[in-house]
Amino acid sequence: MPPLVVIAGPTASGKSALALALAQQINGVIVNADSAQIYKDLRVLSAAPSDAELRRAEHRLYGVQDGALPCSAAEWAELAKREIADIHSSGRTPILAGGTGLYLRTLLDGIAPVPAIDAEVRARVRQGSTEYNRVKLQALDPGAAERLGPGDTVRIARALEVILSTGRTLREWQKERQGGIAGTVELHPIILLPPRKWLYARCDDRLVSMVGHGAVTEVETLLTLKLNPGLPVMRAIGVRELSGYLLGEATLDEAVAAGQQATRRYAKRQYTWFAHQPPAEWPRFKEALDLDKLQDALALIGLEA
Repeated sequence: MPPLVVIAGPTASGKSALALALAQQINGVIVNADSAQIYKDLRVLSAAPSDAELRRAEHRLYGVQDGALPCSAAEWAELAKREIADIHSSGRTPILAGGTGLYLRTLLDGIAPVPAIDAEVRARVRQGSTEYNRVKLQALDPGAAERLGPGDTVRIARALEVILSTGRTLREWQKERQGGIAGTVELHPIILLPPRKWLYARCDDRLVSMVGHGAVTEVETLLTLKLNPGLPVMRAIGVRELSGYLLGEATLDEAVAAGQQATRRYAKRQYTWFAHQPPAEWPRFKEALDLDKLQDALALIGLEA
């Protein structure tokens, strides 16, 4: 089977540097697996590859989506499948790099074949309050209600509309995932889980660097587009915080501090997910990924030039 490298982990953990080092070592092609980096409107705030990095190795699925058009996990998976097949056909190795666990799970394991939700059911659920929906979910799908936090509005609504519309729980549908490619490739995965103190310091430093490299102008441009605030591109970390500064609701220092806190919280959630959700046999690299540790991490991937 053709090889597929997966480099995953929380934001600022060093995925891009490791992917770039490996791509140069094996003449591989880096494929984006990050839900923010797919948008062309977020080059700075998503830490998209620089021009210099793009010259060092071929990158795909970076900045290919207009921010006005949300990209679901299923849509990204189809894009990734085509790129992976094309890279394999050229005799090269695709290197998936990103921190969006749902993207990776959908591509590798497939997607639950949930039928289209009845429009009346969806409207009724979306009109209900989170607490009301949670009470109904507790009665119909107590397992989902227990797993989801009381403030998890979107997932509570999704679980409820699925069981109301189909008569089956979302968990039952998810046991029948279809379309995954894990069985058709030779996986070479690695999960980056560096020390949290090092990771959070990187998160803080990176946001400051982003502001110095045009993040404020990037958000200002987004605001002029008057996009729906519910779109993923408008909910990306840094956009809301810097919007507050541009709208006069906070100082720049306050906006940066808020963005740093949001980034650390996001990294914490990712860290927990990647520590427990991927298969136990996937190698976890738990050291700070400084330059002198790159080769140690590359060794765990198990590919040679």
